[in-house]
Amino acid sequence: MPAVTSGKVLVTGANGYIAVWVVKSYLDAGFSVRGTVRSESKAGYLRNLFKSFGDKFEVVIVEDITKDGAFDAYVKDVDAIAHTASPFHMKAVEPDDVIVPAVQGTLGILKSARTHGSSVRRVVITSSTAAVFSSNPDPSRTRLLSEADWNDEEVAQCREKGRDATALAKYRASKTLAERAAWAFYEEHKQELGWDLVALNPPFVFGPAIHEVDKPENLNESARDWYFYVVKGGLDNEALATVGTSYVDVRDIAQAHVLALLKPEAAGNRFICTARSFKWQDFVSAAHKVIDSIPAGNTSYDPSQAKQVLTYDNRKAIAILGIKFRSLEETAKDTVEDFKVRGWL
Repeated sequence: MPAVTSGKVLVTGANGYIAVWVVKSYLDAGFSVRGTVRSESKAGYLRNLFKSFGDKFEVVIVEDITKDGAFDAYVKDVDAIAHTASPFHMKAVEPDDVIVPAVQGTLGILKSARTHGSSVRRVVITSSTAAVFSSNPDPSRTRLLSEADWNDEEVAQCREKGRDATALAKYRASKTLAERAAWAFYEEHKQELGWDLVALNPPFVFGPAIHEVDKPENLNESARDWYFYVVKGGLDNEALATVGTSYVDVRDIAQAHVLALLKPEAAGNRFICTARSFKWQDFVSAAHKVIDSIPAGNTSYDPSQAKQVLTYDNRKAIAILGIKFRSLEETAKDTVEDFKVRGWL
């Protein structure tokens, strides 16, 4: 399919931490945006935030994304779709509490696009490295994961253990099964579709917030972890030096959604969108340099000695999407300055 360089984009779950930046990035790139939210109470903030874009931005209400035909009316005159709406929490009791809405929401938007989206040319799914993750059988060596990897082991854990599976496994299984369902649907109907599919797979997402949030406790999971671990000193010295994973700046994953439309060769691909691996002390050190009232953490930490059990390969996103990732220091600086403006420091 050719690139989508202009027109209207439907962004689902438009009030989320990542999604609001996605909306902003599309608007800044010249696209019009129709955002979906679950209730009118969530719409007013977005209308005010993007009022300078006039009629290029609109909000519509989709109360239940898992309901058949939920998106039918809203895909009819759009050129592309960015599906960001999916549950992200660790509160599921049964695996299906989080898996079913993730899968049904994803299939619902694709079915609507197939049946009613006659002008849609590309669909971008916001997936996750949760769908790529695989444990490392030899922790003495760093395991590099790529777009060829799938998190089948935690899907299996959920099937075998049910409600006794870990909360993290339930969430990761939901992302894996939702993305797998998307690709299966696309492959099954590819010959009749007027659009192609792209999946973006970010890891932990950090950076300043522009969505509606009143206090740190109400931040999304990853940003809340960042606040309490980095700003509030919530980890001990050993954990600061040894615990970590991979991250991407929220503004960079938002820009990846734009690039996923602009690049014809993105079609039919999944992209790991990660800036780098980290240990929590890396962010603590960077944040402390900006605001010295933030605890210095583990001052004996040597980043050159940090061992990564897993890393994610970002070369495909750099080569095809042309994405440029912000540095850890820039993400830390902008995040603590955002928190300071909000009175959270």
